[in-house]
Amino acid sequence: MLSEKSHPIIEATLPLVGSRIGAITADFYQRLFVAHPELLDGLFSRSNQRSGDQQRALAGSIAAFATHLVNNPETLPEKVLSRIAHKHASLGITEDQYGVVYEHLFAAIAADLAEVITPDIAEAWTEVYWLMADALIKLEKDLYASQANNKMWMPWRVAAKEPAGTDAITFILEPADDTPVTPAMPGQYISVKVLLSDGLRQVRQYSLSGDTGTSRTFTAKLNDGGEVSTALHTGVEPGDVLEISNPYGEITLKEGVGPVILASAGIGCTPTASILRSLAETGTDRQVLVLHAEKSIENWALSGQMTADAARINADLQLWLESPHPGTSQGFMSLREVDVPADASLYLCGPLPFMKKIRDEAIDAGIPSTRIHYEVFGPDVWLAN
Repeated sequence: MLSEKSHPIIEATLPLVGSRIGAITADFYQRLFVAHPELLDGLFSRSNQRSGDQQRALAGSIAAFATHLVNNPETLPEKVLSRIAHKHASLGITEDQYGVVYEHLFAAIAADLAEVITPDIAEAWTEVYWLMADALIKLEKDLYASQANNKMWMPWRVAAKEPAGTDAITFILEPADDTPVTPAMPGQYISVKVLLSDGLRQVRQYSLSGDTGTSRTFTAKLNDGGEVSTALHTGVEPGDVLEISNPYGEITLKEGVGPVILASAGIGCTPTASILRSLAETGTDRQVLVLHAEKSIENWALSGQMTADAARINADLQLWLESPHPGTSQGFMSLREVDVPADASLYLCGPLPFMKKIRDEAIDAGIPSTRIHYEVFGPDVWLAN
């Protein structure tokens, strides 16, 4: 935990560091990639670097961790750490890489705060960094040890490639070798590595909408300018082999008997579809509300799967569409239009503004934040806000 010596220093300097952390993380990544350009091949996302999302996510996680230590010096922010550790494990982050990050991050801090930083300030923030790093290293080791194999990447063959909605494709994979398979939990994701035309490998995470142990299913939306989604849509065919990771992700269906609300927008339906499939296959008697927002009924990537699974357990399925369609609502989703059970657990996935809105409405309806779970595609910029 944060030492008595460091606590007042972090508390006093947090506003300054927080105000500069965006510039610091941008400088950090520049330094890191100059020293280690190989990290852009198969680890860091070029598009997230260009958009600034990765920088904002790192800044947000550091600020959130330090703020928690100031307010709760005897504990660690387990939820924040768990989310980061799962993402790191899906990328194969190793213990030694934390030393590399420390070197370049603190060089950036020293450069940006050169006029105010003292040895005591540097020592206190070093303590914060290694508290966070050591906690993540332990979590990630446990995640790796929980897998049925000790591999980072495994070959899986594309058994089928099917259109999903108007701008997405569903890929059904089967193992291409005899590596033991870790069963995925409903709501988890895998990392998928693809080789781009310029010879660089890039990785993205995709939620599994189905997993049987002998097959894995994910759906990729074609993003404007998206390097990996374009490569998957145009360059991968049945019979091809993809490199994928073991399943990770801490936003999984929690055991219990209370109501479940699955709220999604657009391609955010993929993790909620996985949770819904699990509820349907177990014949749950829990009250289930399935809420989805989409441009049009034709755009809904997993409409067939989700409609059928909702019917199997008599779930309350409600849709909000931009264009009118019989039996649906038009416009933005609002929980104020729904009879929300206050004892429900809410699972959210979709664009960030959508999730913020639904989360706020859920809290207004009486659902505590501890029962609200969300998945973010890409860097978790929610932490930065």
